[in-house]
Amino acid sequence: MNILLMLVPLSLVLLGVAVAAFVWAVKRGQFDDLDTPALDILEDDDRPAPPAKPAPPAPPEPDA
Repeated sequence: MNILLMLVPLSLVLLGVAVAAFVWAVKRGQFDDLDTPALDILEDDDRPAPPAKPAPPAPPEPDA
């Protein structure tokens, strides 16, 4: 029964963190446009991929 004295406040703190995260996401505009991301996958992407960058040269090895 003593475990309830720890679990109830802990669950209330976690609930507060979840509500704060949700409010933060709403204020930052995470839920403003729910339709466009789902439609973006249907668009054709005819542009070619950008060329790969060459690897930078390896540093010279020190003399032993």
